[in-house]
Amino acid sequence: MAKYCSHCGSELDEGGKFCPKCGQEQPGAEKEQQAAGTGAVRTGIPAPGFSDRVNHPEILAAVKKNRKAAGVFAFFLVPIPLIGFLIYSAASQAITISQALLYGGIVSVVFLVFALYGFVKSRPQNSYEAVVEDKGTHMVTRNRNSEQPERITEYVTTVRTTDGKTKKIREQEGSPILAYNYLEKGEKFKFHPQFNFPYEKYDKSRAPYLACVSCGRQNPVEADRCEKCGVPLLK
Repeated sequence: MAKYCSHCGSELDEGGKFCPKCGQEQPGAEKEQQAAGTGAVRTGIPAPGFSDRVNHPEILAAVKKNRKAAGVFAFFLVPIPLIGFLIYSAASQAITISQALLYGGIVSVVFLVFALYGFVKSRPQNSYEAVVEDKGTHMVTRNRNSEQPERITEYVTTVRTTDGKTKKIREQEGSPILAYNYLEKGEKFKFHPQFNFPYEKYDKSRAPYLACVSCGRQNPVEADRCEKCGVPLLK
């Protein structure tokens, strides 16, 4: 498996101590682990510790690209209801142009409000380091517009940050369940709010997979880059 520079991401020469592109000194040979009961040697297993790739140029570029794509999608989504009502008015004449402008405008404004709300919610939060204290589930009631309320499962991961604060990561049925499924009780991790997959384990050698921070793809722990998008993994 090819090795890449932890600083600039360039491919390294076999056994090279320094990156041929940026000159950064590289860590020692890849850690090897014995697969329990099989006698097989696994290479590329990361040693315990947080990754220094958080500010890797390729990762930062992928984050910027994802945000730009989301903004473009929202920009094109907002006028669709207005255009749809105008087309409906012209094709069926069931409503007048002025009515189409009114109804379509109202729905487009609603779309715009939701888009702005999503933008505000997605603004970077503060990163933090914490330990998982507890995990649990309970039922909550969710209302969806005018529909009847429904009972769904809420997954709660309780963590304590390094400054002594308690946080509860709440994830609901029907949405991505990331923290509850990935983090184990007693485990140390970092939260990176700028990434699509924001949770980084301290001890990745026991992780079931390494999730790509850009696309969320679940990769083998031995992998150095995402098998889907090629972005460096946090290891």
